[in-house]
Amino acid sequence: MPEFIVPLSDSRRSLFETVGGKGAHLADMINVGVPVPDGFCLTTHAFTRFLDSCQDLEKIHVRLEQLDPDDLAAVACVGTEVRARLAELPMPMDVRSALLEAWRRSGEQHFYAVRSSATTEDLADASFAGQHDTRLNVSGEEQLLDSVRQCWISLFTDRAIGYRCRFGYDHRQAELAVVVQRMVLPEVAGVMFTADPVSGHRRTTVVNAAYGLGESVVSGLVNPDLYRVRSDGSIHRAIADKRLMIRPLPSGGVTEEDVPEALRTAQALPDDGITALAELGHRIQEHFGGPQDIEWTWADGRIEVIQTRPITSLFPLPEAPADERLRVYFSFGHQQVMTDAIKPLGASVLRTFFPLGKRRRDGESTQQVVAGSRVFFDYTEALHSPLSRRMLARAAGSMDKRVGDALLGVARSERFRAHQRFDLRRELAINTFVARTAARVAADLCWTRMTTKRAKAVAFSERVLAGSRAAIGDRDAAGAGANVVARIQRDLRTVPIGIYFKLTLPQGSAMTARGLILRLSRSWLGDTGHVPALDKSLPGNVATEMALEIGDLADLVRDRDALRAFLAAPPEPFRMSDLDALPGGTVFRRALEGFLAGYGMRGPGEIDITRERWSDRPEQLFAGILGNARTGLPGEHRERHRAAERATAQAVEDVLDRLRTTPRGRARAAVMSRLISVYRTTMGLREHQKFLTVRLFDIYRRALHAEARLLADTGVLARAADAEFLSLDELRRIVDGDVPEDLAGIVAARRTAYEADRSLRPPRLFTSEGELVTGSHPAHRTAGVHVGVPVSAGVVEGRARVVLRPQDARLEDGDILVARFTDPAWTPLFAAVRGIVLEIGGLMTHGAVVARELGIPSVVGVDDATRLIADGSRIRVDGTTGTVEPLS
Repeated sequence: MPEFIVPLSDSRRSLFETVGGKGAHLADMINVGVPVPDGFCLTTHAFTRFLDSCQDLEKIHVRLEQLDPDDLAAVACVGTEVRARLAELPMPMDVRSALLEAWRRSGEQHFYAVRSSATTEDLADASFAGQHDTRLNVSGEEQLLDSVRQCWISLFTDRAIGYRCRFGYDHRQAELAVVVQRMVLPEVAGVMFTADPVSGHRRTTVVNAAYGLGESVVSGLVNPDLYRVRSDGSIHRAIADKRLMIRPLPSGGVTEEDVPEALRTAQALPDDGITALAELGHRIQEHFGGPQDIEWTWADGRIEVIQTRPITSLFPLPEAPADERLRVYFSFGHQQVMTDAIKPLGASVLRTFFPLGKRRRDGESTQQVVAGSRVFFDYTEALHSPLSRRMLARAAGSMDKRVGDALLGVARSERFRAHQRFDLRRELAINTFVARTAARVAADLCWTRMTTKRAKAVAFSERVLAGSRAAIGDRDAAGAGANVVARIQRDLRTVPIGIYFKLTLPQGSAMTARGLILRLSRSWLGDTGHVPALDKSLPGNVATEMALEIGDLADLVRDRDALRAFLAAPPEPFRMSDLDALPGGTVFRRALEGFLAGYGMRGPGEIDITRERWSDRPEQLFAGILGNARTGLPGEHRERHRAAERATAQAVEDVLDRLRTTPRGRARAAVMSRLISVYRTTMGLREHQKFLTVRLFDIYRRALHAEARLLADTGVLARAADAEFLSLDELRRIVDGDVPEDLAGIVAARRTAYEADRSLRPPRLFTSEGELVTGSHPAHRTAGVHVGVPVSAGVVEGRARVVLRPQDARLEDGDILVARFTDPAWTPLFAAVRGIVLEIGGLMTHGAVVARELGIPSVVGVDDATRLIADGSRIRVDGTTGTVEPLS
């Protein structure tokens, strides 16, 4: 017969599947000496015995599996029916007997807390906090039996069903044990977090405390005291007005009572209790290996812990050197406006491509680190140098002003400066690098011939691509030549510096030229009204040329109903030849193939080498093509571009004419003409660096895919896609025959971690202590107005269309695009919208540049825009002031 009862003192973490998350954690704490109220667990075997007596169980599971977590009405309906059905079931006699016998041994004269302990709760990646029932101050046989039944049934509350659906947990695998513990009657109780759950700071313990049972804090019934304990032992106290408390009743159950007037604003927990609690929390955190959310009680000067679970809301920390230095991490994904999780192979390629901080020339950079399946720059060393600190803050601020300000704030903090040190070699290297950069910018501003700069950039790109193709070789001819992974690593180390000076650095010239244009325009003319016109129809802009070709494709489907219907719902799998069966389909297919020949290596999240490209799934383009086809007239996109070119030329001529009428007018006009030429030429080159990088990555990607297929064909890998969960170094050793014994286990663990990390939202900037470092937007005096960074002037009103993936967009004429970020894969959508609102971005990021090019009012840096702005609602976007206002 299965074991129905396990004493808490006999439980252990290995019995997780038997006693559930809560029971396993309580038992673990008992075994390491943490004070925990005594009790026992009614195991998951008892729950299974109860559930198996339901003849409709299979029908229930089928209905649960078919639920959409966003359909709250359906979840509520099914949940109500399931709970009603289970409430009719009797408790199996053998379970009842075992439960009552354990209760009598524990002492039937005592009061008890009866708590659910599910096998899906208190996990490292999902806490399921508050999803299942707890019954307090339970007395007597009938209350005990009823409380256990209610705990069992609570596995099917609406919130628990929806939570499992949303996070992909199998309803069939979810089981529930019940923890029965002696009831503690505390003077004070509450919750403790061993890391600050808001700021993420790992060296701050946060304690909430209130009178009576801790249920008042957990349920939000009372405003509790807030104590913050820093690692140096200092305590910051925020004493609340605690008006209510929960007290146990002599007959069982609990009641709410008013707190006596004299105690309401008094400190509930004394300082020695706060210190002791924080020390105990640190012990528990050390034992479980991560920050904990702990429920505690205080009675007669004694602390007891009644629950602990991992804090799952914290973003994980990168591995850092074991020293006391405060390290600062900036999100590479925010810089590249792609914050999705990146697989290990994609992160490895990026870290190898980054030229600084390498212990081995073809190895991975130590100045780029990985956390939560995202890549971060470690800016610690750069912020210790006065010169690079200013340069870094300025460059980061051009993308996101709050990040620039926040970087300077961290660098000035006492904690960061405490370990600041002068390094002569670092300063010489930084000064040399900055001097070279400044010299190149000065050359662009003063004498470089802008008429040939674009041609030289294109020629450089083609040379680099040709060299890489020759170096990597054709891996479709399987197995020929030396280790292809080693060849990729060597190529990755040779090209980045050249790309920086030839293609990345012109962005610095563009920023400098634009700043001078603004300053001189204010000084010489008294206004800057002509500057926005300079952003339109930039010469050689890759994104613009790509958008124009998307418009050409849209023209081919605009008046063809059957073709449009096909693109709106393409078959799975889609084949290009499917288009030939439709009127106009062959012409469209050929044009699409031509487009893919030039841009097929692009796609959503293209900085991640493991992501699908347009060439893999051309149907990703169809939403953008259809969006363009719904707006405007045939050829209108190209006429708009030509009109913008004419308007820009006229705006330039007008400002030069105005300057010529001012004192020293000819000289001023010559200077302004030069700056405008530099700005427009170098800004037009902005996308070339990214375009070259994506084309290089496509060469590496094809070679790595071929190698992965070989490894799968020979049985080294279970499937080719497993290579995406290995680093370049690991792949190189495997190709050379050094295969880890547990390769399948390594891949499986990393795949699981990646899937868990996908739901995380990475911070822009944080420290090695976990603290999220954020600047703040000025608050708007009108409630409900969202404030961001204005990047493209103008005001527009329309329907908000919240889009999380470009291929899912369903845009109509007049829509305003609301998204977390945009990279070049989103470009096809831009011509189909009237305004843009983004959570991530700055003045010089891709979305801002293209928006100004197309004259679309845009605001970026609007925190949580995709959550706060309802899809389909009407909004007003002011790209001049940086506000987004909901309309009735």
